[in-house]
Amino acid sequence: MKMKTETYQNKELAYFTNPRLDLISLLPENPQQKVLEIGMGGGDTLVHIKQHRLASEVVGIDLVELPNTNQQNALINQVHYIDLDKEELPYDAGYFDVVIAGDVLEHLIDPWEAVKKLTSVVKVNGCLLISLPNIRDMYALYSLFFKGSFAYTNRGIFDKTHMRFFCKKDMIALIESEKNLKIEVIMPIQNFGDKNFKRKLFNKFTLSMLEEFTTAQYLFKVIKTAY
Repeated sequence: MKMKTETYQNKELAYFTNPRLDLISLLPENPQQKVLEIGMGGGDTLVHIKQHRLASEVVGIDLVELPNTNQQNALINQVHYIDLDKEELPYDAGYFDVVIAGDVLEHLIDPWEAVKKLTSVVKVNGCLLISLPNIRDMYALYSLFFKGSFAYTNRGIFDKTHMRFFCKKDMIALIESEKNLKIEVIMPIQNFGDKNFKRKLFNKFTLSMLEEFTTAQYLFKVIKTAY
């Protein structure tokens, strides 16, 4: 685990900070809900949720401790440092209303087992909010087929800490590997920054027929059912 931890500790702090407003927008409207975030990073998302009274209890889990970040913020009820590939979650079945896993599952050796663990701590009719990078994105394909390169980077689709890679169909299969998970929302995110507008425009003119090639990541809102 030491080498794995050191790899993340060598990343720039910006990699772990800034609230995930896209995932927060999918939260149910229930100020009394309990929210768990896997891969909390600097804790900014959980602090935003608590500051805006979107939940009564927020809990964060991450692999590494990040000093001088919101991991130490008093608004976060509990923080645990856990390797989800090796350890269990320290909560009873059905404890949380919402589990957030923003760009986390692709970093794990066994994301299928992780989905099972996350599902177990969500109550029936609760939800999981998941985001995953899309390896079918046009820039990834350009690098592979025209540059002939799978060069790893410090962030993005080719992040060197990514263990697994998914297309949209594979993401759906990963989530639905747990039979009592039902996908309610699939939200394509074309990209961040200045490329976002161009991609959205291209997607509009192609009537979304090439959506999977213009999408950098997908967001999912997933409901846990009784069966």
